[in-house]
Amino acid sequence: MIDIRGLAKSFDGHKVLEGLDLRIETGETMVIIGRSGCGKSVLLKHIIGLVKPDAGAIAVDGEDISQLSGRSLDRLRLRFGMLFQSAALFDSMNVGENVSFALREHTTLAPDAITQRVHDCLQLVGLQDIDQRYPAQLSGGMRKRVGLARALAIGPEMILYDEPTTGIDPIMADLINDLIIALHDQLKVTSIVVTHDMVSAYKVADRIAMLYNGRIVEVGSPDAIRASKNPVVQQFIRGEANGPIQEGLPDRDVFKRWTARADINFRPTIEDR
Repeated sequence: MIDIRGLAKSFDGHKVLEGLDLRIETGETMVIIGRSGCGKSVLLKHIIGLVKPDAGAIAVDGEDISQLSGRSLDRLRLRFGMLFQSAALFDSMNVGENVSFALREHTTLAPDAITQRVHDCLQLVGLQDIDQRYPAQLSGGMRKRVGLARALAIGPEMILYDEPTTGIDPIMADLINDLIIALHDQLKVTSIVVTHDMVSAYKVADRIAMLYNGRIVEVGSPDAIRASKNPVVQQFIRGEANGPIQEGLPDRDVFKRWTARADINFRPTIEDR
């Protein structure tokens, strides 16, 4: 369904994506893993057409979305649902208004039909009787699920999940994982999940792709990724500081010298002025 070839993107001279290739099959759940700041969310924004690539192409059912604009791009985006990392709910709208936003903007459904659709989508994510609440009145996990209900309301063929389990407790994270699996099984949607949570990745994925230095360095089933011989993949999935991935880590010699200094006061006195 989605074919990405030679994708490249830089911001202010900093290369984020560099010759990235990835093919996502219809109906599968593809999980993209990688360190924070490696370009996972940037990749999602390219897939949905929010960012234009410097080079390369992204084809959805054979149509290069980087060449689309205006109404053509809008029509394509309506095939996608997206759960943003922070849920990205409108603070000034209640839950019902948030979930129904795309329906009111892009369909001719009658108000009663929209209300029923909102009710159905909230039930699908395990929520009910919260239509009149506002985002500030919800827990982090509830906001995530409302964001997912909003993504589902338009009836998407593809759902993009940006760090769906970040910022919520392990029990709620597992519920979100179960929702991703249920939606895949019941609605047959194509899903792309960006995460650095390996528990989530192993549970929901049909295949896992590792993004490193702007490229996909390995793709395989969860079992294949666990057994990978690639040291970059192994360091990441094990969560180890020692290994080929060192960028962004403190210099170990400096760190050891600094922590060994006797003149450093780790609890400085705060003077009450």
